[in-house]
Amino acid sequence: MADPRGFLKVRQRETQPRRPVPVRIMDWKEVYEAQEKGTLKAQAGRCMDCGVPFCHQGCPLGNLIPEWNDLMWRDKGDEAIERLHATNNFPEFTGRLCPAPCEASCVLGINQPAVTIKQVEVSIIDEAWDNGWVNPLPPARLTGKTIAVVGSGPAGLAVAQQLTRVGHTVAVYERDDKIGGLLRYGIPDFKMEKEQVDRRVEQMKAEGTRFRTGVSVGTDVTWEQLRRRYDAVVVCTGATVPRDLPIPGRDLDGVHFAMDYLVPANRAVAGETIENQINAHGKHVVILGGGDTGADCLGTAHRHGAASVTTLAIGKQPPAERASHQPWPTFPTLFEVASAHEEGGERTYLASTVEFVGENGRLTGVKVAETEFVDGKRLPKAGTERIIPADLVFLSLGFTGAEPAGITEQVSAEFDGRGNVARDGYYMTNTEGVFVAGDAGRGQSLIVWAIAEGRAAAAAVDKYLMGSTILPAPVAPTDRAIAVL
Repeated sequence: MADPRGFLKVRQRETQPRRPVPVRIMDWKEVYEAQEKGTLKAQAGRCMDCGVPFCHQGCPLGNLIPEWNDLMWRDKGDEAIERLHATNNFPEFTGRLCPAPCEASCVLGINQPAVTIKQVEVSIIDEAWDNGWVNPLPPARLTGKTIAVVGSGPAGLAVAQQLTRVGHTVAVYERDDKIGGLLRYGIPDFKMEKEQVDRRVEQMKAEGTRFRTGVSVGTDVTWEQLRRRYDAVVVCTGATVPRDLPIPGRDLDGVHFAMDYLVPANRAVAGETIENQINAHGKHVVILGGGDTGADCLGTAHRHGAASVTTLAIGKQPPAERASHQPWPTFPTLFEVASAHEEGGERTYLASTVEFVGENGRLTGVKVAETEFVDGKRLPKAGTERIIPADLVFLSLGFTGAEPAGITEQVSAEFDGRGNVARDGYYMTNTEGVFVAGDAGRGQSLIVWAIAEGRAAAAAVDKYLMGSTILPAPVAPTDRAIAVL
């Protein structure tokens, strides 16, 4: 294990330092700085190597957390990255973007601050890239089987890399001009710079994965054409249909979905010229929704130079500590201060949005009221209405499912009642040879679930094509375990 007395000697949890707010809002570089090596090793040494490491069950990937904590503490980074890559294809993504449910289930977290698992993870992969320890792993032989993966987010990339490495010929189709899905155009650079995506894509190309960008499956090429051309098709298009708020004034100029703001902003950061880009400079901004996407809008608005930013959430402010109904080792809902919240803005809870108000078709404000709970429903309380001045409103209310994109019409794949592509316990839709993984089949979820499902779906596809598989299957899409894989 790591330092046997580490959790007794080092009781303080130290996370990565963040660049000063006045400095970082002037650019789009990542907020976090690398941690000093001695501090990092001390933090890794707090890992107890528990008899039953609950951090394993907290992570859908089943990451071997005590093992690579120990190796990092022993300064064996080359071995640590091998153990990390054994369960996680893209730790540079998860180490920056995952909310770390593993830390919520850390045994040390019962009576001390949890081990900084996420921080150790991202430090391992960053050191590995810096030292040339991340290399292509092309297959020793080809099977002759071909697979189309539609969508290049974390699920699609995980499926493609796993299947390429066992010898299948894999082509990834992406409708955007570059690979990465929302990793590239949905996540701002201050959370993850796109070098992280680019160099992983280069590794995958060297392994043999083929990429087809600028192809919209369902229109440019049909799903049926892919099904005839390839031995298997895997749908990894994500859950990208945004949840709307159909209240009076919704059609006013100035009310936008969050992604209509974030995607052009990310393209502009990448050096593209964007016509009619939504820019918050000098404007009063209201963000509806208190999740990660709302925080992304908040940080982006700060960097655009917004006059003010207000975030509204309909529910109660989460507690700072675990509630009794969310005991260890469950993943609790807590009040968190993301880097974007440190940079300014007002956060208001128990705020029900009643109406968007405006003049001459243009948004001027948001009418809100206090939220009250009636028979389990959240309703605006009469007599508490007020208007918040607003030039821009961003709807960050989550997503309702996958885009249809002709899937049902072209290959008869069905959708379930939650707007997701339906699948069985082996990731296959009702159409033989067509599989689905990630948010497209699961619904909006965490990046670790996307990668875990991608890895498991790859095992299911490999078994379907070859009769057996050596690929690991970390999770099942239903309660039915994939034991036979």
